[in-house]
Amino acid sequence: MTMCPESSPISSRKPSPLRNGVTGAVLSSVLIPSLIIVGLSAAPLPAQKTFADIASADRALADDAPAYRALQEGRVGDAATLLSATLAAHPSDATAHQLLCRVAYAQNQADAAVTQCELAVADDPSNSDHQLWLGRAYGMKARRAGPIAGFRLARKVQASFARAVDLNPNNVAALNDLGEYYVAAPSIVGGGNDKARALAARIMPHFPAAAHRLLARSAEAQNDLATAESQFKQAVAVQQASDAWIDLAQFYENHGRGDEALAAVKSGIAADRAHDAALVDAAGVLTAAHRAPDLAERCLRDYLASRATSDAAPVFKVHLQLSRLLTARGDTAGAHKEIDTATALAPAFTRSARSVRGS
Repeated sequence: MTMCPESSPISSRKPSPLRNGVTGAVLSSVLIPSLIIVGLSAAPLPAQKTFADIASADRALADDAPAYRALQEGRVGDAATLLSATLAAHPSDATAHQLLCRVAYAQNQADAAVTQCELAVADDPSNSDHQLWLGRAYGMKARRAGPIAGFRLARKVQASFARAVDLNPNNVAALNDLGEYYVAAPSIVGGGNDKARALAARIMPHFPAAAHRLLARSAEAQNDLATAESQFKQAVAVQQASDAWIDLAQFYENHGRGDEALAAVKSGIAADRAHDAALVDAAGVLTAAHRAPDLAERCLRDYLASRATSDAAPVFKVHLQLSRLLTARGDTAGAHKEIDTATALAPAFTRSARSVRGS
């Protein structure tokens, strides 16, 4: 296995989520109806871990400029229209299928995401990023499945992530997703903290920040909070990046240490240069910790105003997140404006989200 150092431009840091930003795309249990899949472990993860972050081949996808740009800007309806036209002319265009998978994934449309990613993999089975996105799509579908179907899907999640890593050992997004799976999944479906630690040891020489984060997640899952905190701090020391600080902030928030979460978020914002999905993560941590709502609002607005928006934290979802902040402080008019903007970008998703919330 040949790996490039962590600074290598071919690598990209984790989901998902995610997120939110989760880019993200981990299984907690397949033997109960409420399966928890990649990026949705027992402790909530910030945006990039839940939603998809931008994997290593995205510069190539940018050659499909109009559809790719529409997706990154949250214009999922426009992206779907452009990609459907491409596929009508070129049905075996694996890149278009992957992007259409991501359009569906961004809107929580699991079945459509699985269908399109399966087509992408069928058309180009040696592409690591197609396999990664297929694993994420299976994970989203498993969250909504019953225990038997979820069990089968969990195996597919693990197999897709492992295949993505086999095809490109430098795909840090895939390494992170596979590691998250190992941390949260029971051994019966291929998980286990022993596998997470082994993966961390394997990637430590090349991707130390990702390795320290994985060790932190493994320790946290085993309730070894002192080791988890130490490993998150080592990831910060190695990388000095905003998302490493936000991981630490999320850890503090998970364990009721709100003041320390706020301090870590502020450090993350100070380290921020790109105004990317890490800002959405930061806002989520602040909101969950009931700290600094004005700062959370600023994070979301800075992200929306940046040139670094992506399907790691879909723009329409961030507008909805901002609307909830504005509602909480009594700015009803501002909240409605954000909802209108989200609706213009993703009408079906926004209507569905508002229906679920009863608004």
